[in-house]
Amino acid sequence: MTHWIDLPATDEPVPAAYRGVWQRTLLETPEGRDTTTRVHWLQTEGWHADLRVPAGVDPATPTGRAQLQGFCGLTRITLGSGGQPDVCTWHRRWDVQPPRSTPDAGYMVFEATDRVIETGVHGRYLEVWERLPGSTGPYAAQTEVDAQGLPTGAMRFMAGRYTLTVRPRGAAWPADLRPDETLAELVQRHPDAAPGLLDFELVFSETPA
Repeated sequence: MTHWIDLPATDEPVPAAYRGVWQRTLLETPEGRDTTTRVHWLQTEGWHADLRVPAGVDPATPTGRAQLQGFCGLTRITLGSGGQPDVCTWHRRWDVQPPRSTPDAGYMVFEATDRVIETGVHGRYLEVWERLPGSTGPYAAQTEVDAQGLPTGAMRFMAGRYTLTVRPRGAAWPADLRPDETLAELVQRHPDAAPGLLDFELVFSETPA
């Protein structure tokens, strides 16, 4: 039998303004605009979880799973001063996709209490995030342990009536991983390793009000 215990608390709590579940309504990059990918960023007092499902992608298929983006870890906010925006950095503990060569960090400007604009620190992009109703607490970040108290690897993150559950893959990345290679590219190069690389779960759910 398994049960859930709290993940370690961070020594630098995320400001309350950032906590909750944020839905991305717009992405702009030099390549174009995206308003159709389903993106949810769940933020607790210290831990975050993120799931991104492109339109038309079926996560139940190997091809669809390889196109998912999702990750979880600790969030650090560097408060702006002298009129400069805050900088939000997402330190990923686990990621669907292979490691990136640049940190995940954005300049954050609140247009309203429940609307924040993110622009890239290490890349050219703009994202619009809107906080979902019913997501501003209580919060929890937990890991699953077995009957002996050993971690199973699964984690779950909760904000208000929303939960994002993560079951990481057990397989390690191949030794010949290339810089900024995508999961889709990786499984194409290593078809024999695909079952293990695609053996993970991310589930975003909402408890009815």
